[in-house]
Amino acid sequence: MPTAGAQENATIKIHTAPWDGVARTPYGDAIDEPRVCRFYLDAVNFEEVTTATYRIAAEPPAGGAAGLTGTINLANGAGHSVDLTVPDGQYRLYWTYPGATAPEREKSFTVDCRSSMSTPSPGPQGGPPAGGGGIARDEAFTTVAGAGVVGLAAVGGVMWFRLRRRTHGA
Repeated sequence: MPTAGAQENATIKIHTAPWDGVARTPYGDAIDEPRVCRFYLDAVNFEEVTTATYRIAAEPPAGGAAGLTGTINLANGAGHSVDLTVPDGQYRLYWTYPGATAPEREKSFTVDCRSSMSTPSPGPQGGPPAGGGGIARDEAFTTVAGAGVVGLAAVGGVMWFRLRRRTHGA
């Protein structure tokens, strides 16, 4: 039977499972990810305990919302669940182990697949297209900007010719 003091550092962490090109967080990684899409539970520091049980419940509790329950088999104080999925939302993970004297431990996390799937557009790279004596790059000119320049040149040319004719009296 495990001693209560031996399990004080025991914890279950939430890690990203692979999906849509996102890599798996390695088993045993020290980070705890509070926002995931597809995930798995990583149990560490359980010492001589051979199993840990968990349950995942929606936060706040939603009528009819199904949660997840399961057991993690532990070898040498560590183990992990299978890859898990639940609908987007707030959840609370509860876990315990045989011989635990304290109440269930718990932590909150968010499942958010919609924002995780959107690929952010790349930010600016380098300085502005022109300035400081530099030469503008091709991507700095758009079709609208080019048409505007041509239009201004045409109007300027017409005005120059018109004013030039008036100075000669014609």
